[in-house]
Amino acid sequence: MLAVCATPIGNLDDITLRVLAELRGADVVLAEDTRHTRGLLERHGIRARLLSYHEHNEAARVAELLPRLAAGERIALVSDAGMPGISDPGARLVSAALDAGIPVTVLPGPSAVETALVASGLAGSRYGFVGFLPRKTGELAQLWRETAAWGCPIVAFESPHRLTATLRSLASVDPDRAVAVCRELTKRFEEVARGTAGELARRLVEPPKGEVTLVIGSGQVTSDLEAARQAVADLVAAGTPRGVAAEVVARLTDTSRNDLYRGSL
Repeated sequence: MLAVCATPIGNLDDITLRVLAELRGADVVLAEDTRHTRGLLERHGIRARLLSYHEHNEAARVAELLPRLAAGERIALVSDAGMPGISDPGARLVSAALDAGIPVTVLPGPSAVETALVASGLAGSRYGFVGFLPRKTGELAQLWRETAAWGCPIVAFESPHRLTATLRSLASVDPDRAVAVCRELTKRFEEVARGTAGELARRLVEPPKGEVTLVIGSGQVTSDLEAARQAVADLVAAGTPRGVAAEVVARLTDTSRNDLYRGSL
């Protein structure tokens, strides 16, 4: 059996009794960083055999572990923090195990996504999770425009070293969009900075220390995208080839050519 175990996102005491029991009883514990997981196990008096499982050896490990799971071994999978498979290694092994008919159980626990969402004050009946934010300027700007149309807050992970640039990017597109920068959640120096994108871009000019989770409110820039799509439609109606029209408008409005092209079909 494969047990997917959520682990603390900061405070090592934020772990469930079920996860502790599973880690004690496992034949082997797969860990993203064995040194990090060893500290968690020692904190709770658990001795376990650890095996590294991360993005660089994931494919090889899956091939190695499937026969062991099929033979009846009990394997626990953890990441450094939170739920394996959510912006962390694990999804490939879960999928392969299920395809092979091997039982998979998921043990819930702490989540930076839900913790940040509630702490932000922006939680509602629904939200979107976009994982780690793109690094390219154009892709980031496009993400702001795309998610503005969702009508709900979004949660994202970001490197502290890129946070200032990310806030400036959002402020350039929608300076009034509500944002919460959640840093070091559940740890000693936990901090949540709230404000508009414009305000936080001016306040947070130095990269912070620690892990960062962003919660971004619903936006107000859908009209810009609709105007760009209408411009493409007008050009096409006037006889301009669809691909040329999408390319020209995309350059003038900093929107995605592919989105404009598909939207005009």
